[in-house]
Amino acid sequence: MLHGWSKATSIAPYRYSLLFFTIAMILAGFWQDKKGPRLVGSVGGFLLGTGCLLAAWIGDTPGGLIFSYGILGGLGVGFAYVTPIATCIKWFPDKRGMIVGLAVMGFGAGSLIFAPLLESLIGAHPADYARTIPKTFVIMAVIFYLFVIGAAQVYRVPPAGWKPAGWNPPTATGPATKQDFTPGEMLRTWQFYALWSIYFLGTSVGITAIGQASPIVQEMAQRGVVLSGGAALGVMSFFNGIGRLSWGSLSDRIGRNRTAVAMYLVYSVACLFFLRTATEFWPLLVGLCLVGFAFGGFLALLPSFTADYFGSRNVGANYGLMFSAYGLCGFVVPRYFASIMDQARLAGDLAAGYSQVYFILALFALVGVVLAAIVTRPLRRLDG
Repeated sequence: MLHGWSKATSIAPYRYSLLFFTIAMILAGFWQDKKGPRLVGSVGGFLLGTGCLLAAWIGDTPGGLIFSYGILGGLGVGFAYVTPIATCIKWFPDKRGMIVGLAVMGFGAGSLIFAPLLESLIGAHPADYARTIPKTFVIMAVIFYLFVIGAAQVYRVPPAGWKPAGWNPPTATGPATKQDFTPGEMLRTWQFYALWSIYFLGTSVGITAIGQASPIVQEMAQRGVVLSGGAALGVMSFFNGIGRLSWGSLSDRIGRNRTAVAMYLVYSVACLFFLRTATEFWPLLVGLCLVGFAFGGFLALLPSFTADYFGSRNVGANYGLMFSAYGLCGFVVPRYFASIMDQARLAGDLAAGYSQVYFILALFALVGVVLAAIVTRPLRRLDG
């Protein structure tokens, strides 16, 4: 609105931020396993703050905003995101699901704090944007410099051989087995690709279902239902946040595999019975909340899966590679389903397009059920 950019141009910095977020997850995972989380988290805060600071100066051009917010900011988020997850997993091997769920719930809850802050800083008058947007970037830079870099200073890994009091790691049956896999060893197991596919499919259903249904919810909300569009999406976000902690904690009790199966079954119910043929507000909102609730669980479950299957010593690098499923999905899958909806619009039958999209997503979920049910922890002999 400020510069008159097209929608494609306006969304480009965000798309680049997702790409470099994923790249940074991989790089930072390897780096923090070697140098520790304090340095890597500090670099993440520096990059994030610097990206915002530069955006205040050069963000009035598409290239400047892509470089500052998209590339530097995306790298900063990735560096700052992976370090607490990998560190928490090492400190809480007995409650991996719960502690990762709590960490990623905090990451998601940041939007509840920053969204109203950004709205108040930017304001509602387009005539002021040329002044308020750069000012907002500067304020955010200061916040990131102080709090992200400051928080990184308390990061430290537990001493070798450390374990919580009263907890003994589960013993593997059969011959002596390798507990910690290097990234190269992990990539040579079929379990990595099974878990990667579980992550990819789970992300595909979540981001597509929410992305396709959100505009309809906002449109229906304008017809005079009880909730506004923003409030309805806020409810969905609440379920997404609660899902991160709930599914993670549940997986500590009943196991990762059973939890993943349950999450995919929730997806299937939401896509087939609420979203596929929804023409009213409340069934659509219920379906969205179910999807958000299950989607949140994947962000908590896959770091725990990675540590369970491949050990905690190299979990930063290993989960960084696993996270590529999330990043690739964000670039490939929405475009595929958007093409289906574009064809439906041309044919004048949006209902058929939505039905096809959610039916395919339900099939994705059923494939995920099978993968989650059959994947098992890899076993490698110590002398192998």
